[in-house]
Amino acid sequence: MLRAWSADRVRSAEQELMAGLEEGELMARAAQGVAEVCSARLHQGGGTRVVVLAGPGNNGADALYAAAHLADEGFACVAVRGDWPLAIGDADSWLAAGVQVLSSDDDWAAPLAEADLVLDGILGIGGRPGLPDEAVAWVDAVPADAYVVAVDLPSGQDPAGEQAQDEAVFADETVTFAVAKPVHVLPATEPAVGRLTVVDIGLELEGAADVERLDFADVAELWPVPRASDDKYSRGVLGVVAGGEDYTGAPVLCCTAAVGAGVGMLRYVGTPAPTGLVRAAVPEVVIGDGRVQAWVVGPGLDTTSRAKGSKAQLDVARAALASDLPVLVDAGGLDLVTGRRQAPTLLTPHAGELARLLTRLDETSDEVTREQVQASPLAHARRAATLTGATVLLKGATTLVVPPEGTVRSQADAPAWTATAGAGDVLAGVCGALLAAGLSPLDAGSVGALVHGVAADRANPGGPVRALALAHAVPGTVAHLLTR
Repeated sequence: MLRAWSADRVRSAEQELMAGLEEGELMARAAQGVAEVCSARLHQGGGTRVVVLAGPGNNGADALYAAAHLADEGFACVAVRGDWPLAIGDADSWLAAGVQVLSSDDDWAAPLAEADLVLDGILGIGGRPGLPDEAVAWVDAVPADAYVVAVDLPSGQDPAGEQAQDEAVFADETVTFAVAKPVHVLPATEPAVGRLTVVDIGLELEGAADVERLDFADVAELWPVPRASDDKYSRGVLGVVAGGEDYTGAPVLCCTAAVGAGVGMLRYVGTPAPTGLVRAAVPEVVIGDGRVQAWVVGPGLDTTSRAKGSKAQLDVARAALASDLPVLVDAGGLDLVTGRRQAPTLLTPHAGELARLLTRLDETSDEVTREQVQASPLAHARRAATLTGATVLLKGATTLVVPPEGTVRSQADAPAWTATAGAGDVLAGVCGALLAAGLSPLDAGSVGALVHGVAADRANPGGPVRALALAHAVPGTVAHLLTR
């Protein structure tokens, strides 16, 4: 599991560690780690020219010291600084160390245009979102073919990972120290991080992390593997209320994924057309309402439909939400959420659905738009979790799983090909099976998102993925992750 701690907690731990070290020792460790990564990337790409974007703080100093190490290896190193004093040393001392320092008045554009590697040391985790004025021009001038390495975080991005920033550094790789930070793993900022490399500098943090990301090994620990004494009832019975006469595919995808994830028994409640399709595609399913351990409500559900069977289906959906059983609410089912629910609940909206839910539930605030959710996904998911008492799984390239309180989880396991119609229905089936087996909404959502992403990649590595192929890949993916 990858754990990320807030900037304040990291800085506090650094202060405690530095109190027991010789002056400059921690910075030396950090700079050495950055230099080793940069040297490896330069050798891999055959590059020789390095340009440092040096800010006024410790990250600028880390980057300059790393450049001095690279100069010792024979790389040509130039640093560009703005209208501020260097964090440490002066231009002459760095020139003696092999790093030419240019100010904003010098011709910095020419060496930057020829850089093979650009080392971003403008701002650190203590900075605020946004770039200094001088640095905007530097970042705009970084050549497209240069490999950009950010020190600790891509400068200008929000250290808390909550707000997306367009006018900031977008790195190919970020080298951070000791532990990940929220900026590295949250959806608003993760696209700017690139490859994440964590360098050990001897720092340890205690207590619950602010953000967690499950890895493959966590699946074996959390997945509900049946014992010899289990039967279909003890393994979990899941009820699915999904689809309608106009949306017949969603229940097939959801039910296929749920049985593939290993649910003990599956009940399906739908209108005539999708019921016939589910009978044919998933013969294990028992048709009709009955006793279950958890519900999935909503994939392909049209709450305004007046088609045959729709009222009876909606009655079951509302009864599920009124029960004390765990419920996953997706897509059309979100229209039935009216406030807080005491029983375990997992909401699985995409950005547009979350915007509509927030607008409807909080009439005292302005309308929420999809664009606002995409710009600050964590804040909006937290608001929904507070309003509903549910764990909110906000779908996206980086999926958030946000409980009403406590540690947030963030998963980024799926290829971009997974952004296809029906993929969310498959996710609902996987997560629903895990809820029925007794996992908490937080675990069901994050483990389900991981398995869903890996299944998409295994269904057709590097190529387009049909949602049905993704659903069929779930059983093999679970076996792969449990036995790898």
